[in-house]
This record gives sequence, C-alpha cells and structure tokens, in this order.
Amino acid sequence: MAATPDNAAPPKPLHGAPLVLLTIAVAFSTFMEVLDMTIVNVAVPHISGSLGVSASEGTWTISSYSLASAIMQPLTGFVARRFGEVRTFVTSVMLFVVFSMLCGLATSMPMLVFARLMQGAGSGPMVALSLTLLLSSYPKERQGIALALWAMTVVVAPIFGPILGGWITDNLSWPWIFYINLPIGILAAIITWILLHKRETRTFKTPIDVVGLVLLVAGVGCLQFMLDNGNDHDWFNSTLILVLGIIALVCLTFLVVWEIHAKHPVIDLTLFKKRNFTVGVISLSLGMFAFFGINVVFPLWLQTTLGYTATWAGMASAPVGVLAFLLSPLIGRNLQKFDLRMLVSFAFIVFAITSYWFSTFDSGASFATLVVPRFVMGLAIPCFFIPLNQIYLSGLPASEIASASGLSNFFRTLGSSVSTAVTVTLWQHRGIYHHATLTEYVNQGDPATGQYIQQLSHLPLSASQRLGYIDQIVNREGLTLAVNDVFYLCAILFVLLIPVLWFSRPPFGTGGGVRGH
Repeated sequence: MAATPDNAAPPKPLHGAPLVLLTIAVAFSTFMEVLDMTIVNVAVPHISGSLGVSASEGTWTISSYSLASAIMQPLTGFVARRFGEVRTFVTSVMLFVVFSMLCGLATSMPMLVFARLMQGAGSGPMVALSLTLLLSSYPKERQGIALALWAMTVVVAPIFGPILGGWITDNLSWPWIFYINLPIGILAAIITWILLHKRETRTFKTPIDVVGLVLLVAGVGCLQFMLDNGNDHDWFNSTLILVLGIIALVCLTFLVVWEIHAKHPVIDLTLFKKRNFTVGVISLSLGMFAFFGINVVFPLWLQTTLGYTATWAGMASAPVGVLAFLLSPLIGRNLQKFDLRMLVSFAFIVFAITSYWFSTFDSGASFATLVVPRFVMGLAIPCFFIPLNQIYLSGLPASEIASASGLSNFFRTLGSSVSTAVTVTLWQHRGIYHHATLTEYVNQGDPATGQYIQQLSHLPLSASQRLGYIDQIVNREGLTLAVNDVFYLCAILFVLLIPVLWFSRPPFGTGGGVRGH
C-alpha cells in the first residue's frame, strides 16, 4: 500500500452499498469503544469478587482504561500522519479486539489491569479517526449526516453501557462484557480495510518528539489518575494526590511551551489559533462537564439514596437517548439550513431548563416523574454534539481533521473525567452540609420532631434504633438537597456557555474537502 502521491487527486466519495457498509462498520467500532468506558462500571463488584480483590481495587479496571485512552487521544494526528489514517484506525480496532479478549481471559487483577491499560491505549485514536474517515468518505453535501451518525453513537453508547453491562453480568458472566467486542471489532476492521485501504492518506516520516511525548504521558497520566482516585483519597489532603497534581501541572505547562516551539510537535497546538476550533472545543468541553455531571450524579443518587437497583437506575437514565437517536439523522441532514450557533444555544437552553427541573425534585419523586425530564433532555443532545463538531472543524484542511478530532476528543474526555471528580465530591460535601443543617431542626423540643418520634414509638424499635432511623431520613433528605444543588449549578453553567458560543464565526462548512497535503 503506497501513500498518496503529492499530485494525486483526492479520492472520490463513496456511494451506495460501500458507504452504508463503511458507516455501519465505523459506527459500531465507535459504539464499542465508547461503550467500554461505561459498561465495566456496573460489573466492578462482580469482577472484584471473582478475582479476590476489594471493590476499590476493582475500580482500577475503569481508571487504567481511561488513563491510557486519554494519553493516546491527543496523539491521534501524529500517529495518523506517520502511518496513515486507514492503517492507524484498523490497527487500533484490532489492538482493541486482542486486548478485549485478554481482559476476558484474565485470571488476576494485575493481568486484567494490564489488559485494560493496553485496550485503552489501542482504542485512543479509534473515535477521532472514525469521524475523520466518515467525513472523507461522504459526499460534501451529505457530511452533516456523517457527523450526525458519529455523534449519535458517541452519545447513545454511554447511556446503554450500564444497562447492557448489568444485564450481561447478571445473566452471563463478567468476561462477556469484553468478549462481545470480538465479532464487532473483527468485522469492523475487515470491512474498513477492504473499502478504504486504497484510499490511504499520505504519510510523513517526521522525527518523534521524545520530550513532548514524555511530558504528555507524565502530565496526562498523572492528571487522569488524580481525577480517578482523588475522591477516594480525600483530594489534596492526600500526599499522593497532591504530588500527582503538582507533576501534572508542571508537565502540562512545560508541554504547552515545548510544543509551541518544537519543530515536529507531537500535538498540533497551532489549531487553537483558529477561532472556531478554540470556541468549539471550549463549548464542547464545558458542555460535556455539565452534561456528564448530571449523568454521573443522577444514577448515583437513585441507587445510594432512593434505593434503586443498578438496572432500574439505568432504566431511569436511558430515556435521554430516545429523542437523541431519532432526531440525530434529521438534524444532520438539515445542518446547512441552520445557524449552528442558534442550534447549540437551543441545546444549552433545553439542558438548562431540564437541569433546573431536576433541581426541584424531592426524595419522594416517582419513577415516572424522574423519567419525563430525562426524555425531554434528549431533544438537546443532537443539537449540542452535531453542530459543535461542525463548528470546531469548520475551515480546517483535510490534513488537520485527524489532529483536530483527536485533540477535541481528548478535551471532551477530560471534561467528563473532571466532571465526575468535581460533581461527586461536590455532591458528597453538600450532602454533609445539608445533613448538619437539617440535624439542627431535629431535637426533642421541636414539636414536629416530638410528634414523629411519638409515631415511631408504635414500632418495635429501641430508642437508639429510632434515632438511627431518623438519621437515615435526614441523610436521605440531605443528599437529595445536595443533588439539587449540583443540578442547579449545571443549569447555571449551561446558561453561561451561550454567549461563549457566539464568539465563533460563520461560515461553518465542514472541513476536510481536500485530502492529504
């Protein structure tokens, strides 16, 4: 397979059955990779029990994957330029498949963590390059559809991950959450290679920026590890977390300075000179921060406070995907008819309204009451992800699409990781605060408290058991008020993002019109 020569015309877009096949292959590989970030979450107790380790050690299966994936995402452009986009994507898929199999075959936690680490490293370029390959294979006028299909898989996968993971773990066994990747990945790799291996992009034998690579691995690695484990170690009260934070700050600061002046940078930071890329990535990252925060805290609150099972918490969360799934192709098909800033502003308004709606619920909210705003929130998802992808890619040549996709995916993932760390910590701290505040009203001199204790006296409970029961109720209400605080803050953030978005400038035509420069 030779790289595209300098004077070669860009390959013509695919049509008909080959385009449909490629879309299915790429969409499923993207779905599979994003799914694996969340599908393991519900299986951690089973994995821990099976391998004879504690639940906290079991979470290494999550953090090791996200750690390696986060490091590799910004390297996508560099790797694709060196080896070609098609070859890099297919290799990425096959590495993901091989290490998925090794995850399922793991007989000890160190073996599983190593396999997950390598699986994450293999998967890093997959999502970004899937978008790049779709855009370069679709006709110019239908690239909105490509964006829509890609965004749909990226958004829907994390929603169905916990449900699918719970069902597989309960009905089969935990290794099957990894084995299901094998047939999907192998088929995706074969179809992609057959259709695209003659459409490979030019390759560049540039020297490897060793200093930049070391700073990236150390900085992003320490940052991701800190975010994954900070809450368990009480954040900066822990020497380990403090040291990781300092190393991450120093390495990433030096990385930025080094990459700006490097002759062959490992990350193309010059992309941030483009106004639309910068505004798009900021809006995407902070939007993901608020959106992901809601998606993390909501099921946690349902399970730990309201007594929902993992499956029912998943069922309560899932309706957000219904309208997203149905509307994505429609939005993508008509993308050129809208001012994309209006679409994203509409998404932020819907997100803000539904977030505020959530902030009004009490602990007595029924399943049906909780599901309605989740369903309505789905209206905003395609209006958020699809136009924003178009905005940050607008005006970029084809040679920069892979780098732009990799870098934006890294910030999207980072936004999600920071969101998980911040929102869970905030929820717990606000829960303690509200518990203390509510406790002030629970005393024998208060008529309402006296009346409630009198009612409890009819139950076969000792005095200490009655107080324990009251403390449980206070704790439940405290955590519910705390989750309301988180939702309210997310609503405010969505509103504040609207003016930021309007710093972008049309036209927003999809980049990537010309292949290989």
